[in-house]
Amino acid sequence: MISISTDKSKLDVPFIQNFLKDIYWAAGRTIEEVQKTIDASVCFGIYLDEKQIGFARVITDYVVFAYLMDVFISEEFRGNGYSSLLIEKMMNEPELQQVKIWRLATTDAHFLYEKFGFKALAHPEKMMEKVII
Repeated sequence: MISISTDKSKLDVPFIQNFLKDIYWAAGRTIEEVQKTIDASVCFGIYLDEKQIGFARVITDYVVFAYLMDVFISEEFRGNGYSSLLIEKMMNEPELQQVKIWRLATTDAHFLYEKFGFKALAHPEKMMEKVII
């Protein structure tokens, strides 16, 4: 049975860190860094028969802006629609219903997020970033 929870005490932090440390957007992230990001975010764990198989988090002010990050389903469980269930739960989370602007970055999952109304930035020339490596 699939379940999705925002209860941070249920999160398997070593599982999350083990996935993220090898993925392109979070390569090398330590378990301490993963825990810090969890502490500062609204987190969603997805579980199959109580075993965590995926994760996602939202950074937000709960009114104006939300940013989706670290969305993943463990490779052996992909192709079953679990990522769509996870995104749907995030978008329908009661405490996030006032948020007016949602953003994310993806290299290869545009098709997933488009199903939930995400599209390319209307004015990317207005966006700026500062990256510290």
